[in-house]
Amino acid sequence: MSDLHFYNSYTRQKEKFESITPGYAGLYVCGPTVSGESHLGHARPYITFDVVQRYLKHLGYKVRYVRNITDAGHFEEEGRDAIDKVGEKAKLEKLEPMEMVHKYTSLFHHGMRLFNCEEPAIEPTATGHIVEQISMIQTIIEKGYAYEVNGSVYFDVKKYAQGYPYGKLSGRILEDQLETTRELDGQDEKRNKVDFALWKSAPPEHIQRWISPWGEGFPGWHIECSAMSSKYLGETFDIHGGGMDLMFPHHESEIAQSTIAHGHPPVRYWMHNNMITINGKKMGKSYNNVIKLSELFSGNHPILEQAYHPMVVRFYILQTHYRSTLDFGNEALQGSERALRRLWEAYDVLKKLSHPGTTEPKDENLDRQVSAWIAEFNDFMNDDFNTAKVIANMFELAPVINGMKGGQIAGGALSLATFTLLQENFKLFIEDILGLQPLAVAQSNKLDGIISVLIEIRADAKKRKDFATSDEIRNKLLKAGITLKDEKDGSVSYSLD
Repeated sequence: MSDLHFYNSYTRQKEKFESITPGYAGLYVCGPTVSGESHLGHARPYITFDVVQRYLKHLGYKVRYVRNITDAGHFEEEGRDAIDKVGEKAKLEKLEPMEMVHKYTSLFHHGMRLFNCEEPAIEPTATGHIVEQISMIQTIIEKGYAYEVNGSVYFDVKKYAQGYPYGKLSGRILEDQLETTRELDGQDEKRNKVDFALWKSAPPEHIQRWISPWGEGFPGWHIECSAMSSKYLGETFDIHGGGMDLMFPHHESEIAQSTIAHGHPPVRYWMHNNMITINGKKMGKSYNNVIKLSELFSGNHPILEQAYHPMVVRFYILQTHYRSTLDFGNEALQGSERALRRLWEAYDVLKKLSHPGTTEPKDENLDRQVSAWIAEFNDFMNDDFNTAKVIANMFELAPVINGMKGGQIAGGALSLATFTLLQENFKLFIEDILGLQPLAVAQSNKLDGIISVLIEIRADAKKRKDFATSDEIRNKLLKAGITLKDEKDGSVSYSLD
């Protein structure tokens, strides 16, 4: 295997990757909280780590990629009245929590399919691992680093920090946190302001609740990922990924509680992608610039001048190194669309070219330069997954390819070995590692994804005995030339008229 080096957020330096088990790599990435539709901010981490696991496979590793679904317990306020995002949104939408979870999980999967992200090996849900979370909390209590108050359980951060480097990942200093932490309702429950909830007592009106040794309640956000990652990847695993916004408090808390529960740190390498801004501003509701994926693909948002193809968005993200900030704007996206078309046109030309053999004189300088550009594909990926430089080299090769087609460059200017490497590596990197698709193919996949979502919405309507909505979806699709067929096994297929 090649020597892969990448930036470890925990040590703040590039390190050589050495998996715990030779030939195997464990990768955990924090998945979405499905209390709403996925937005542009979700695109970068999942595209980034899709490429990471693709490249690890290319290097020969057998990868177990685990990406969770947070379907309960994600709250930001740590007071007595902490709000479960999923439960609160379910009330607003007048849906059962799991009904809403299914809706937004389906939309998330739909978006990932359009981005051509490979499915994770395992996609656990928080609600499916309550037993593991309770067990982990009990262990932390037994070891003296958590305490129960009024049916809630809190992790004792101040005690932990006496023996462990709390804040090392995020660069937070505990004393500063003690001084600046906001006063929140119910802080009197905690020994210290910085303590975080492992389990919250559920008030009577709270929909999602489970029986625990401390009474009925629901899990804290952080404990979920610790429980699921250790269950499927082991108490210590190779890579934990996510956006930089998760470094604190989420990942810092994961390190603390897992270290106490298991007696050692949970992760060898921490990877974090940088944030997305829009026209120079942070994404936020106050700026009215949170763009849902459906709005991005349809162009139905005040900021957008047009609809943007999922492959254009994927390409744009990969044109920038994952640890650099990325600013979305119409001009930049439109430029990426033009660039992707040019690159794919060159790739289409390359697939049709054939080498004339050894009769024509070889251009030694060009042959050497093309070989060097190709060799750098792996060099750049081995140096912190630098997709931006790989793409830059592809654009260096595009004029050579077009020149061979147009006759400006002799067909035999490249040796047969170099020409073969060019064809093989261009395909390998543009399709298999970068995960790009021609826009026409991706458009077809987009139609499949849209119809799949409509089929799922129709199935939900039928479960609720809302046959009027079910029939309306079928009839409107029929008018659009799409026929749905209910199969005997309960599945639904479709055909285009």
